Amino acid sequence: MSLFFQTYPMARRALFSMDPERAHEWTLQTLNRLQHCRATRLLTNGHTPRLPRTVMGLKLRNPVGLAAGLDKNGACIDGLAMLGFGFIEVGTVTPRAQTGNPAPRMFRLPRARCLINRMGFNNDGLDAFVANVQRSQWRRQGGILGLNIGKNADTPIDRAVDDYLACLDGVYPHADYITVNISSPNTRNLRSLQDHEALDALLESLRERREVLADQHGRRPPLAVKIAPDLDGAAIDAIADTAMRHKVDGIIATNTTVSRNAVHGLPHEHEAGGLSGPPVHEMSLRVIRRLRERLGPSMALIGVGGIEAGDQAAEKIQAGADAVQLYTGLIYRGPALVRECVQAMQARAGNPR
Repeated sequence: MSLFFQTYPMARRALFSMDPERAHEWTLQTLNRLQHCRATRLLTNGHTPRLPRTVMGLKLRNPVGLAAGLDKNGACIDGLAMLGFGFIEVGTVTPRAQTGNPAPRMFRLPRARCLINRMGFNNDGLDAFVANVQRSQWRRQGGILGLNIGKNADTPIDRAVDDYLACLDGVYPHADYITVNISSPNTRNLRSLQDHEALDALLESLRERREVLADQHGRRPPLAVKIAPDLDGAAIDAIADTAMRHKVDGIIATNTTVSRNAVHGLPHEHEAGGLSGPPVHEMSLRVIRRLRERLGPSMALIGVGGIEAGDQAAEKIQAGADAVQLYTGLIYRGPALVRECVQAMQARAGNPR
């Protein structure tokens, strides 16, 4: 492994001495600079581990991806590609730019290796997002790119479909797949879109618009839905049934949790927002298993939440996921985690399902 990846523990000490959001911004700025640096590209050349897998009809270099949320504006796609991911998802983007929730809005819980965030879909808006995506080289070089879409905070929930349709129109020509984010806890009432009637109406509108866009563009990028880890069994079954009825291509399980059971007594436990990190691993496994039982083998599942070691990535696959995504584990462990996850999958004897 190159020196570039081995030095992350030292970099983490410096990053963890900063305010969490400032460290996040500094990391993105650094990735933005590095993605234009030829020397860095040479240092990371060949780092992407190979474990080809087809998910939602897309040919992945390996089944370890980056979860949405780290690069909301799609400004650092090529820099993130140097970390070895088999696919990358950026966003969540909203039709109009918005600042998100007031700061402070990101908190570390190092003893539990967790984060709490209530960012609130802060982003520069759809036009800037699409421009960034168009400038990146990742897709031109064969990489798989997912674009994650949401609603503006000031859009009434009964008009949410308008925002999702606007985003779908904008990202459609530039995405290898599109994720509908209905599970962030940081936009008021957003999770109510997971309820049966609301989800049915939203997916029907998206399906109809996708048919029109497919005729216009001569292509049909897969559509995935990202759901919460806090759902009960009946809600999971209802989402699975609705997704199948509307011919959704995949479900991403899961987003952050509003539960604080696993971090009781730790600093920041009472901060509002979504908790990410190890406690979400078992929660997402429960959702993945339930979805796979309900869906059978037909629909793709991407497992997210609490992966901080290769064995946990392999567990997600064994539970029924076709691929996984990283976020908080990447912050605590660094880019070496990507290769470790791929190697753990390889060690579990091919396709565990």
